[in-house]
Amino acid sequence: MQIKGKMSISSRRWLDRQLNDPYVKSAHKDGYRCRAAYKLKEMDEKFKFIKKSKYIIDIGAAPGGWSQVLSQKSLPEAKIASIDLLDFNPIEKVKIFIGDFQDTQNQEAIINYLGQKADLIVSDMAPSTIGHAKTDHLRIMNLVYSAYDFAQNMLALNGNFIAKIFMGGKEKILFKHIKRDFLTTTFYKPKASRSLSSEIYLIGIGFKK
Repeated sequence: MQIKGKMSISSRRWLDRQLNDPYVKSAHKDGYRCRAAYKLKEMDEKFKFIKKSKYIIDIGAAPGGWSQVLSQKSLPEAKIASIDLLDFNPIEKVKIFIGDFQDTQNQEAIINYLGQKADLIVSDMAPSTIGHAKTDHLRIMNLVYSAYDFAQNMLALNGNFIAKIFMGGKEKILFKHIKRDFLTTTFYKPKASRSLSSEIYLIGIGFKK
């Protein structure tokens, strides 16, 4: 593969990582739109939160890897609402919403589509990173808090919540809140998450409210 023109060192490192990443290769082979699909698959294999879910919300869904997994592993009659700022190609059983999840009008549109509370809310949302760990951490925590505020109002009894965070200290405060609201709460780092990344997933199983 030849790349024309000069590339920055960071861009070249990213390209090398992509070309040699086994999960990227597997995604191409298995028909997934991104390597992130394997993160959700692994978490579901361990915590079993998709199979029984009928009403599902996927936040930060583009390019659709998680929505593909949700479509494949959920009940045949499941309704899945997926939202992102970016558009992406259609997926069976998935209703795509384009816009800012934090916009209340978009949240209301999702609620109206499902017609009732969700069994499962997953968030792979992340801000555009700037390479400053503390700032990136605070920015993603703002998104996660927004997703969780929504989940507190929109999750059905015994529902489940999964959200990506970048570790940096503030996640411990959120963990305490979520621990009060779920039967089981834990942090989990899938094998598909790169070892050098501060990315980790916060998992709440069995919503009590």
